[in-house]
Amino acid sequence: MSSDGNRKQFWKRNAAKVPGSIQHVYGAQHPPFDPLLHANLIKAGNRPPPATPGKPKKATTFQEFESITSDAWDVGDDDDELLAMAAQNLNIEVVMETANKQEEEEEEEEDDEEDRVSFGSQSSPYPDGRMVKSHSEAPIGSPKAGECAALHRQQSLPHRPPVIPLVARMADQNTSGTPAMTEREASRLDKFKHLLAGPNTDLEELRKLSWSGIPRQVRPITWKLLSGYLPANAERRESVLQRKRQEYFGFIQQYYDSRNDEHHQDTYRQIHIDIPRMSPESLVLQPKVTEIHIDIPRTNPLIPLFQQASVQEIFERILFIWAIRHPASGYVQGINDLVTPFFVVYVFEYIEEEVENFDVSSLQEEALRNIEADSFWCMSKLLDGIQDNYTFAQPGIQRKVKALEELVSRIDESVHRHMQQYEVEYLQFAFRWMNNLLMRELPLRCTIRLWDTYQAEPEGFSHFHLYVCAAFLVRWRKEILEERDFQGLMILLQNLPTMHWGNEEVSVLLAEAYRLKFAFADAPNHYKR
Repeated sequence: MSSDGNRKQFWKRNAAKVPGSIQHVYGAQHPPFDPLLHANLIKAGNRPPPATPGKPKKATTFQEFESITSDAWDVGDDDDELLAMAAQNLNIEVVMETANKQEEEEEEEEDDEEDRVSFGSQSSPYPDGRMVKSHSEAPIGSPKAGECAALHRQQSLPHRPPVIPLVARMADQNTSGTPAMTEREASRLDKFKHLLAGPNTDLEELRKLSWSGIPRQVRPITWKLLSGYLPANAERRESVLQRKRQEYFGFIQQYYDSRNDEHHQDTYRQIHIDIPRMSPESLVLQPKVTEIHIDIPRTNPLIPLFQQASVQEIFERILFIWAIRHPASGYVQGINDLVTPFFVVYVFEYIEEEVENFDVSSLQEEALRNIEADSFWCMSKLLDGIQDNYTFAQPGIQRKVKALEELVSRIDESVHRHMQQYEVEYLQFAFRWMNNLLMRELPLRCTIRLWDTYQAEPEGFSHFHLYVCAAFLVRWRKEILEERDFQGLMILLQNLPTMHWGNEEVSVLLAEAYRLKFAFADAPNHYKR
């Protein structure tokens, strides 16, 4: 870091540590850049000439890169200004060509969807020629035109059709829609139902069954059991649910009115901004409304479900109450992401249709209250196991990033040395992987499938996640080794092209992570040279 006191630090911290205070996180931009646009820009000749081996030029150092890069979470960011600045540096012909190509591809997807009669167990080709063996591997469908409003401002891409972007769709691995199940999937669902129907659920057996994915129909109850929110004894579950839900809304009555107090303003403002960038045009900050208001709009901004005012209010309450009850860490940017998988899964407990465009106001008030309380408690259970990720200086994340560096140096020395050669520090990209549990690197449908396994793994969110990150990094070794400068590597690592990922890719990633864990977890000396 520069010695200049006026320079921004690697990440920002509030000096005053009060209950609910927030910590800023570097580089947690969401959604990522369009990889198609990135690829076209490189082809168009905007890519810098390859650097010769050896120490990079001064212009490619991290300090230089940071000095010309705005933190996406700085208060006062304006999308239109950022787009205008970008337009000055981009070839307009390339941008238009990319936009038109994207429009044509999405129109073709809509035509294919209309022609498709059924998924089922019938084989049908992907656009890239691969065959679909079951509905869990089926291509992600597009909603009909006009079902949802345009999610980007008109200036973002010319003539963009009003459809949910692929990265935001969840029609994969039983997370949305109900096509006919294959015989194998029906058999797995029967096993789950039989196991859950007993008077005392065998949690160890439930973990084994859940490791390979949980059917949508039983995912809500399974997550509640595996997280420890519900007891294994079936007779006690209803009374525990009622007690915990009443306790949560007791916290609301006790604490929520204090959100405008002077020592809580920064926390609430940040949450309010992080959540409403789901709907930036509707964000109007009041003089005394501060930090939590910032993070709410940034939570999955491409999914219409999270643009609804009632959903944003739920997220604000959950995050504010958690921050007040955990003064050691307070609210840290990125925790807002960790609510969304629980919220989506528990909404499925009450609906059958697609969740992306579902109007939660159509649910009964009691159902909404149950979803909110259950999401709060399960998120709290998750964070209890990784809270050192969010305390002062975030020591848990720093230890895990260091462990990731050591692990990668052992499993793929070429990738490790390549990043060393161009002065890429693991903290510069893997900090976000640990802080947000890869949620900003993967579509939400993939995160839900990933968390099925995390819930089933002992210390899944704290320990197993390290091996998933290592497998995830090595997965892109070819692309990493092709980049020949600091900036190219950073752009790649912060915007990995996973928008087309589904159940199959996540399953392969988890299998590789398990292999790494089996080889290294019980052999710490393998970390050392």
